[in-house]
Amino acid sequence: MEIRSAKYLISSPKVEDCPKPDKPEYAFIGRSNVGKSSLINMLTRQTKLAKTSSSPGKTQLINHFVINHSWYLVDLPGYGYAKVSQKQRAEFQKMISNYLTKRENLMTVFVLVDSRLKPQQLDLDFMAQLGEWGVPFSIVFTKADKSTQREVAKNAKQFIEKMKEEWQFIPRSFVTSAEKFHGRKEMLAYIEEVNEEWGKEPEQLS
Repeated sequence: MEIRSAKYLISSPKVEDCPKPDKPEYAFIGRSNVGKSSLINMLTRQTKLAKTSSSPGKTQLINHFVINHSWYLVDLPGYGYAKVSQKQRAEFQKMISNYLTKRENLMTVFVLVDSRLKPQQLDLDFMAQLGEWGVPFSIVFTKADKSTQREVAKNAKQFIEKMKEEWQFIPRSFVTSAEKFHGRKEMLAYIEEVNEEWGKEPEQLS
């Protein structure tokens, strides 16, 4: 897939305010400061499409971008540590859970995991919650250029092994580097593959 156009559309405080669900949609989420905005900018080859910040918790709304006039990319607030009040954090959680469980055109959630770290319980718990809700997701290991290839492979393998303790089926995973464009081709090919299923009748999918 080639991205010919990527345009910011709207920022919504709740799922009811999101654009009409008339296109396949892909959401990006992860711990605060996991490199989400950098990854989105890398995928779209636009350096300022998603706002990057050194302070965690910058994304506070459901941010929609329309790609190639044919699918939506969604930047969600991070989970975990952020310099916000307990009340704000609870509001974020409610907004995110409502979006993830009610957005009918959501094809998959890309859950970003820092490849420099050993498996974090917060990430595993979030994926377990997605599993309970029946929300399809993929794992994106970010910042692969910040460690050695061996260290990244080791941490990714440990994460998958940890998931196997609870999960029968392990979702698709990608290893990425926003600086070196690693994983871009694979992620866009996957989105293109899933886009082809959009609009098909149930009998066509069997």
